[in-house]
Amino acid sequence: MSEQTFSIGELAKSMDITPRSIRFYEEQGLLNPTRIGQHRIYKKKDLVRLKLILRGKRLGFSLAETNTLFSLYDSHQNSKAQLEAMLKMTAEKRAYMQQQLEDIKMLKTELEDVEARCQNELNTLTQGQTA
Repeated sequence: MSEQTFSIGELAKSMDITPRSIRFYEEQGLLNPTRIGQHRIYKKKDLVRLKLILRGKRLGFSLAETNTLFSLYDSHQNSKAQLEAMLKMTAEKRAYMQQQLEDIKMLKTELEDVEARCQNELNTLTQGQTA
């Protein structure tokens, strides 16, 4: 039984991304399809890796961070080192996101303050014109 393969177009369509994105991930060393002439042939492993790349992006991981995890996996499948690296990266990402959340809350408070002062000033000006 032969392994299922995909063209770049099939892979792109199945993941709802562009072939250009897939080529970019190849350039970054995240995907390594088999080539027959100018044609790229992707295997199930490439599909899984692409899913992990896209999931990592959604979680806020850089391509370099994703590449680090792939390298650990390729050299030590199911290793303690890989799991420890992932835990460290997720903790760092969580701390970064917590800081962003705090920054957003502060900005929201500042915007509400500015909005209230502007509304008060506008009310004062409007009342002065009607008197």
